[in-house]
Amino acid sequence: MTSNSSLTSPSSAARPLHIAGVLALFLIVYFGSLFSPGLQDDADSTHAEAAREMLMTRDFVTLKVNGNRYLEKAPLMYWAVALSYFCFGVTEFAAHFPVALSMLLLTLLAMRWGRRAFGGRAAVYAGLFVATTAGCYLFTRILIPEAILSFFITASFYFFATALEDGKIWQWYGGYACVALAVLTKGLLAIVVVGLSLLLYVIISGEWRRWREFHLFTGTLLFLVIAAPWHILAGIRNPHFFWFYFVNEHFMRFLGQRIPKDYNKQTSSLYWTLHLVWLFPWSLYLPVALRQPVRDWIARRKRSADLAPRPSLNFKSRTVLLCLVWAGVTLVFFSFSTNQEYYTFPAYLPILLLIAERLANEEESESLGWLLWSSGVLAVICIAFSVVLTAGLWNSRHLPFVPDIGTVLAKPDLQAETLSMGHILDLTGESFAALRLPAILAAIVLLLVPAYAFWLRRRGANFAATWATAGFMAVFLVAAHIALVRFDPYLGSRIMARQIAPELQPADRVMIYGDQSFGSSLLFYLRRPIELVNGNTTSMWWGSTYPDAPHIFIDDQELLQAWNSSQRVFLFVPQHERRKVEALLPGPLHVASEASGKVIFTNHDR
Repeated sequence: MTSNSSLTSPSSAARPLHIAGVLALFLIVYFGSLFSPGLQDDADSTHAEAAREMLMTRDFVTLKVNGNRYLEKAPLMYWAVALSYFCFGVTEFAAHFPVALSMLLLTLLAMRWGRRAFGGRAAVYAGLFVATTAGCYLFTRILIPEAILSFFITASFYFFATALEDGKIWQWYGGYACVALAVLTKGLLAIVVVGLSLLLYVIISGEWRRWREFHLFTGTLLFLVIAAPWHILAGIRNPHFFWFYFVNEHFMRFLGQRIPKDYNKQTSSLYWTLHLVWLFPWSLYLPVALRQPVRDWIARRKRSADLAPRPSLNFKSRTVLLCLVWAGVTLVFFSFSTNQEYYTFPAYLPILLLIAERLANEEESESLGWLLWSSGVLAVICIAFSVVLTAGLWNSRHLPFVPDIGTVLAKPDLQAETLSMGHILDLTGESFAALRLPAILAAIVLLLVPAYAFWLRRRGANFAATWATAGFMAVFLVAAHIALVRFDPYLGSRIMARQIAPELQPADRVMIYGDQSFGSSLLFYLRRPIELVNGNTTSMWWGSTYPDAPHIFIDDQELLQAWNSSQRVFLFVPQHERRKVEALLPGPLHVASEASGKVIFTNHDR
């Protein structure tokens, strides 16, 4: 079979063009998402507000939300967002920028590592995969530290791998420094992932014999110099911080005994199979990626049985073994823990790097059997989803456009829904009336491009086929972004905040009925204290136990007293609490704003 070399071979002269292409796809996927949609309620706006209050108070040690201590998180992401606010102003762009920058750095690092370990084509593919993988995009739509954490963990492994290869002392210290920064990003998890992975690696590889080269004592000192000061200051300024942060938020969270409990654990089958979705579309090439490591393991076992000497390690073999151990430790660790879908984000890059290496190798050797099967399965899956989207569009063709998608979604119990992607289950057939544009765009690319990529592979134009798949995924993620913009009134409360902001006077009181996460974006957009009715729960609970906690926690009786006073009150009520509030408060209730079943009542009309 002949192949067109211009389509299948990333020549040396074309490498800058390929890198530019990776960066272009990255910008297509991530740049528009910096500006829209608005911040979501719950973790997204809570974290953005914590960074805003950090900048406002100039307290870079004790995180606060709504003036209440928020001690469950490590500080580095909030420092980065506060710096972004200082540079760009307090906007959605500034809140999203550090995470997007981390993804860009992760993409560049993947290409650098891929080039050194596996060659030019694998380097391009590693960058393409990070830029266009579904999970990388989905779990950077909210302000969580996983992308930043993944960058520092990846950088630490890269430094350690290059130090084992080159023997340069600064590379060892770079690894220890990155582990410290990862701890400042998300606590002790970084020590578990990096430490346990490296321990297993040196045992399996036999490189534990080189332990004198690891600079354990001075490296640990450097780690402590970077990571310890914030922890010490936080403990000094916040009594009982060490129990809450290390015991409650780390060990008890892992065991599912955290106080208060507000996280679920996925079933084992769902936990493992969903990674095919989070790593889509490149997860379809996992059989290609795992075939060679399995062969190498069988050969290694045979050599051990024959007492044959082990072949010496090079940077490529180190990278393959390290990636396998790194991904395995992360995935197995969280399979035993309470887990959100995005917790295993740090395992994505090693898996994608392995897929990039094997895909590039198979293409260059023109071994098309597995590649054709994988591309064919991808095409069939995408065509099936295109048919489903087309059917939904056809069935909703007579329905008028719905500006507020929340009015046609299933009605969830927000108190029971604690998984990050749980809102996907709220979709209904009627919701296609609000999602026509992204659904049409997705249906077209799902129908055409994967099938075209399969046709290219049959012709031997493998490099072009992989680029076509990456381009398809970039367009699909743009459609996903448009859909998220449609979900803005449902997932956040920006529209409601903007509607009542012109009416608010300094003496008015703003309240949320229930947990602050139900309407936390009001804090970010209104930029004023908000009282919580029966909201001394979840992330607000621990801070409320301090003597200097703000007077933001009230009960139903205090709400009634305020409601019957001459002072104007704006009360945000989530959908699932509306009947209870309507029965509690004396009428008539004046509606100041309403969206997606959520409502803001006021006790005095304009």
